[in-house]
Amino acid sequence: MNTIIESVNNRIAFLKRVIRRAEKEKGSFPKGRLRTSRSNGRIRYYKVSKERDTSGEYLPKNEQMCMIRLLAQKDYNKHFLKSAADELKMLEKMLASYQKKQSETAYEDLSEERQNLVTSYIPLDDQIAEEWQSKTFKTNPYKIENKIYDTRRGEKVRSKSEAIIADMLFEMGIPYHYECPVRLRDGKIKYPDFTLLKKRTGEVVYLEHFGFMDDESYRKDTLCKMDIYRDNGIYPGKNLLFTYETTGNPLDIKGIRRMLKETML
Repeated sequence: MNTIIESVNNRIAFLKRVIRRAEKEKGSFPKGRLRTSRSNGRIRYYKVSKERDTSGEYLPKNEQMCMIRLLAQKDYNKHFLKSAADELKMLEKMLASYQKKQSETAYEDLSEERQNLVTSYIPLDDQIAEEWQSKTFKTNPYKIENKIYDTRRGEKVRSKSEAIIADMLFEMGIPYHYECPVRLRDGKIKYPDFTLLKKRTGEVVYLEHFGFMDDESYRKDTLCKMDIYRDNGIYPGKNLLFTYETTGNPLDIKGIRRMLKETML
């Protein structure tokens, strides 16, 4: 349900942005409207300035293309603003009605005593997260002896930076698995550093930490890994986050926290 609400809210925000852009352009168009006609497969353009004029002033394409485009854009602007306003009104009305009637409230509105007596037919966000977090999996078997850094959740990771990131996820209440296997389209297995669950939507997001970006060979391997992920539908802007550090650019803890807050909470 949260996914639907988020999608509708995103569409509403998008429509408001483009409507503002169209409204801003609205007053910049020339007077009149564009009329077109077709003769022998050739399109002719006319500028109609008077209300009762059915013919208009002929606009030679090779001389008046700028004017033709502006008049065409003016007509599109008018129709777009009406269509976008209608859609925006419909979505806002639907969202208001939907939020009032969401099925989860049948459970959430119960007193605590009654909640303890019944089982919700629709799992709540925390229940879904708890079930996801409790799933068992076979972690990356590669050089397990290198997992020597402790996290607050009581697991072992391979670097101090990964331990910092793991503790940050734990503190922020973001469910995560460390080095959980992901099967690619060709059947091969990859082990992203962290697999995260976005509680609001149930989406899975991967987080990779690139800790040796000073090293040329490591950078090449990193780019290769990113290519593989992209070929498998995993890429930044969709379902992949990444952090990095070099000798001169240590782990940006504040920046990472802000990124996680904006993308995962």
